[in-house]
Amino acid sequence: MKVLITGSNGLLGQKLVRQCLDNSINFLATSKGENRNSQCPNEKYVSMDITSSNEVENVINSYAPTHVIHTAALTNVDQCETDPELCQLINVDAVKILFDQCVQRGIHFQLLSTDFVFDGENGPYKETDSVNPLSVYAKSKVDAENLLLGSTNKNWSIVRTIIVYGKGENLSRSNLILWALDALPKGEPMNIVNDQFRAPTWADDLAWACLRVCELNEKGIFHICGPETMSIAKIVRRVATHLKISAPKINEISSETLSQPAKRPPHTGFDLTKSRSVLGYRPKTLEETLELL
Repeated sequence: MKVLITGSNGLLGQKLVRQCLDNSINFLATSKGENRNSQCPNEKYVSMDITSSNEVENVINSYAPTHVIHTAALTNVDQCETDPELCQLINVDAVKILFDQCVQRGIHFQLLSTDFVFDGENGPYKETDSVNPLSVYAKSKVDAENLLLGSTNKNWSIVRTIIVYGKGENLSRSNLILWALDALPKGEPMNIVNDQFRAPTWADDLAWACLRVCELNEKGIFHICGPETMSIAKIVRRVATHLKISAPKINEISSETLSQPAKRPPHTGFDLTKSRSVLGYRPKTLEETLELL
């Protein structure tokens, strides 16, 4: 197995690199610009702009992967809402460029997707449930999924996930759990929504599942997330309890008070039956991962 990773500077990308190194899996890490992950050997890294068909073709030709794990995306939901053209370019057009190259060469293409493809009215969701995107970002992910679903080529997988967290180097964005771990011990007040329900996903578990799909050459859609769905406020309160902070400064608010450009699904979460049975997926609890963090 030879794995080409896009978005290797991101949190999931860094975890994939680490697990490839630990398990002696042949890989090539790619992101746009320089390698920002000190764990990734420079000889295993190349800069690749996923929106450039020439760059993508050249890199894939020179490395000749058996699998591409595509983690790179514009995931800032509100930025996608205010800049739909950029969202289309990165989240849809680039997927077509990569997928077309994979189809031509018989390479397995794996797309990372999101719980936001659902409207959040009937969670937790199975892989077979109908999508109904509420935002520009969510629609871009549905459009990207449809490129694969509508193809006569079936050598692909879609891994959907929810609120990915963990530690990485030089990340462009933080994540909910790291924010809570930093703010709560300092006694900083946190305004947290209590009307959105998610199943936070440990990045190491997600990376394991992505590679497992490739190792088994599984096709189709897989739902990968943490084992419990709870409100965002409950997630942060669980972190406070773990830190033994008896009176955390958590101010529970309604989503409506934030006036965010993009609409979020209220209640997602995934049914993990397929991933447990087919992949042997066993996600860690929030508390188990907090011990590791």
